[in-house]
Amino acid sequence: MTSTTRLTVAQALVRFLAAQHTERDGARHRLIGATWGIFGHGNVAGIGQALVEYADVMPYHQGRNEQAMVHAAVGYARQSGRLSAHAVTTSIGPGATNLVTGAALATVNHLPVLLLPGDVFATRPADPVLQQLEVPFAGDVSVNDCLRPVSRYFDRISRPEALIPAALQAMRVLTDPVDTGAVTLALPQDVQAEAYDWPEEFFAERTWTVRRPAADPGELAAAVAAVRAARRPLIVAGGGVHHSRAEEALAELASATRIPVASTQAGKGSLRWDHPQDVGGIGHTGTATADELARTADLVIGVGTRYTDFTTASGTLFGASGVRFLNLNVAAYDGHKLSGIPLIADARSGLEALTGALLPHRHRVEPAYVIEYTDDKERWEYRVDAAYEAEDVDIRPTQPQVLGVLDELVTEDDILINAAGSLPGDLHRLWRARSRDQYHVEYGYSCMGYEIPAAIGVRMAARDRPVWALVGDGTYLMNPTEIVTAVQEGVAIKVVVLQNHGYASIGGLSASVGAERYGTAYRYRAADRTFTGAPLPVDLAANAASLGMRVLRAKTVRDLRAALAEARAADTPTCVYVETETADTVSGAPPAQAWWDVPVAETATRSSAVAAREEYDRHVAARRRHL
Repeated sequence: MTSTTRLTVAQALVRFLAAQHTERDGARHRLIGATWGIFGHGNVAGIGQALVEYADVMPYHQGRNEQAMVHAAVGYARQSGRLSAHAVTTSIGPGATNLVTGAALATVNHLPVLLLPGDVFATRPADPVLQQLEVPFAGDVSVNDCLRPVSRYFDRISRPEALIPAALQAMRVLTDPVDTGAVTLALPQDVQAEAYDWPEEFFAERTWTVRRPAADPGELAAAVAAVRAARRPLIVAGGGVHHSRAEEALAELASATRIPVASTQAGKGSLRWDHPQDVGGIGHTGTATADELARTADLVIGVGTRYTDFTTASGTLFGASGVRFLNLNVAAYDGHKLSGIPLIADARSGLEALTGALLPHRHRVEPAYVIEYTDDKERWEYRVDAAYEAEDVDIRPTQPQVLGVLDELVTEDDILINAAGSLPGDLHRLWRARSRDQYHVEYGYSCMGYEIPAAIGVRMAARDRPVWALVGDGTYLMNPTEIVTAVQEGVAIKVVVLQNHGYASIGGLSASVGAERYGTAYRYRAADRTFTGAPLPVDLAANAASLGMRVLRAKTVRDLRAALAEARAADTPTCVYVETETADTVSGAPPAQAWWDVPVAETATRSSAVAAREEYDRHVAARRRHL
């Protein structure tokens, strides 16, 4: 006879989650390291009570905003190499819908997070209940259904016994390197509190193996032939290199063949910036070195990349006649992009196999090619030095100078987090990544408000390392609330707030597409009703201090250098606030080295839009489809 234990659905779920583990390369990790939560009537009596019941086996973190809790969980998962994740529980209604943005970010970036939103009554004793959305044509729909398209797996647990298969499927998806992302188990509030006799086997410890699928021999042979035939090959390292912990394998292939390596936003740091084959970021926010190589490459070897429009310059970058693509990717969907030669495998396994297959041939690119990209890289580094240069004087720094001062200060232990605004472009072009995980820019969803909560999650996964959240004023205003969580939990993140009084990145984009920076500045309205008056008297430093953070104000380059050093040494949450100078008066970052497609008005009367459309048509003519 099967032994059973009588527990509520919520209690059973929490106990089950505490017993799940992952294993890769012989190392075992706890799968669900903790649960974030904000409680309301949809989860307080169910999951909330269960977390109290099992507080000794399931750590709990108190959040302030549901979206931010997901961001923190995503930061933790990324820093943990996708081998450990967090769960997030919310009430029904707005608590649940606030998860959608975070869920989309997790799924776009292939990062695991378990979402446990409360749901309306399954038994419908009262209909509607507080915060319930009534759908006249479908009685079984709730706001949680908004999470379906942004989840890699979704189930609604309408009966206790349904939890068993759903929970097992949820773990399968969370640990699958191809399918991982947001996983949602919607939990009706009455079902959460309902008791059931659970088989003890449900609570047995389980270890989910994170697979490293090997390359098919036929595909590997085709890949080797393509590499050997190429005269100007270029490797594009994507986020899959980091997810697979394939950095050393990539370095071995690059060193053995002398093939240059460019990186996407997600892949930056796959090689150290000073590795001889590293040529920096690629695409719209890339370096001149990498983009020139891309324009003349006859073979593009994508490793763990999705080939987003920023990477391909909206289809205009890889322009050489007869260029081919070799795509090493664990996901067949990405491996077949751009009509590429697929090499469907784990990034590390595939790179090791490719290196091993090329070694007997002693394959290397021509010395002249190495000299070309080495000299180009050296010239680019002079441009980085020029953008970073900041004498210790009493002037406001530019944004690149802020990065330059930080560059002088950090070691390979530091981790930088960013997601949106003009900073991702400057970082991708300029930052000198010193370790595989120093560069943490979320650019799959590029979500404003990600940085501060993500920094908390990263710091939880890397307790002894300095973690920096770099944010502009627009991003800060989107989501500063988790500063309170950092203070409460004693998570010593460092937040650098760059005040430039508006949406600097979108302002620049607006000017380039004929929208004249309309609605992008944080200023009073002028007499003509445009936002061109004086800057708003918003004090973000005071705001951060009011949330409990220690704040250091830096008015000059000299102040900044001292403040960043003090923040790095701090063992409490610390903010450095600095107003930046514009690139109009002081040398800024190099401009974009490749195009990005943002459609421009086809008809307009204003000269700025007419000129922008002419420029747009010129770039569009260079687009090609790789068939």
